[in-house]
Amino acid sequence: MLTVGIIIISGFVMGELVQRFRLPKVTGYIIAGIMLNPGLNGLITGEFVSHTDLVTKIALSFIAFSVGGSLLWRKMKRLGKGILSIGVLAGELAFIAVASGLLLLMPLLIEGGDAGYISFFLPVSILMGCLAAPTDPSATVAVVHEYNAKGEVTDTIMGVAAFDDALGIINYSIAVAIAAMLMSGAGFDIESSILRPLGSIVGAVALGVLFGYVLIRIARLVESNSDGVMIVLVLGLLISCFGTAERLGLDELLAAMTMGAAVINLDAERKDLFDMLEKYTAELIFVLFFTLSAMHLKLAAVTDSLPIVLAFVIFRGVGKISGTALGAHLASASSSVKRYTAGGLIPQGGIVIGLALMIRQHHVFEPISDLVIGVVIGSVVIHELIGPVLAEVSLERAGEIERKN
Repeated sequence: MLTVGIIIISGFVMGELVQRFRLPKVTGYIIAGIMLNPGLNGLITGEFVSHTDLVTKIALSFIAFSVGGSLLWRKMKRLGKGILSIGVLAGELAFIAVASGLLLLMPLLIEGGDAGYISFFLPVSILMGCLAAPTDPSATVAVVHEYNAKGEVTDTIMGVAAFDDALGIINYSIAVAIAAMLMSGAGFDIESSILRPLGSIVGAVALGVLFGYVLIRIARLVESNSDGVMIVLVLGLLISCFGTAERLGLDELLAAMTMGAAVINLDAERKDLFDMLEKYTAELIFVLFFTLSAMHLKLAAVTDSLPIVLAFVIFRGVGKISGTALGAHLASASSSVKRYTAGGLIPQGGIVIGLALMIRQHHVFEPISDLVIGVVIGSVVIHELIGPVLAEVSLERAGEIERKN
């Protein structure tokens, strides 16, 4: 109990401190986790950290559900083809740039042992590539709110952020299936390579829709619609959805995200459920999740793979910038959107840390999980440091923020 209290208080304090330097709270949570990391000091044991998977999974289900809740079809349709074009191309070109760049560079930086390109470097590159696609909009949102930013660049950034993480979850589901096949050496066959991953995705979507519908129906029947009652209902069904998907061998994160999307689209008035979760539970869940995530980090893996971390950041930036420019061009967007939108899409955090930690749950990835998690969390720290600055500069040059005094 004392350990849990130390984790929560440390994360909270660091989150408040970094805000004084105009950084997002998640950066503070990560710093707190690094300070409490068993590899850095003996305050908290590695045994305790190794038994926190339950908390991590609950937090992941909440994050994925919240992502789904942002995917209101009417809103997405209204934002237009420009948002869709930029979102898809910025995410996928970041995927391609990181995967191909690291595939060429990693053999020069690390030893793959007896493993070669097919069974080591290729799956690692694919996994890191899929983790390059998501964007953490929280840093940009903080800048937007601070400066009361308004305009087409601001709207475009917020629109892309609305489904960017969803695209990342889908990329992750496909990439994990391919990487697992490569590492296991099972070879290509229709069942394991196509039908099984496709069944996992389709089944997860169906399960998420089912639980979302059940949530709506029960919420309408409950006599007391107090905030406390509704939070218990949402979290109970959400965790059940995640657990059912896990038991059935379906994609858990995709099921939770689809559940959120089903709720908001089948009953738009249920937006209050997401508002309640954000108001009453988000802060605690984020403190625990991000602080624990950094405590899972093998510090030696980060220091040993620092060149790969920097390469990841550079390749991802190239993919995001080129994808944004191409997407804006194809959508015939304005010059401001073409030039300044990418600056708001650089921050990374949130769901990407969760996805990286999920890799550790697959036994086939044991030889590479520390490397992948170390690179991802190392890059998140860098992205969360430079992201707010880039977002502010981009929106200011676009003429969409109030001038500083």
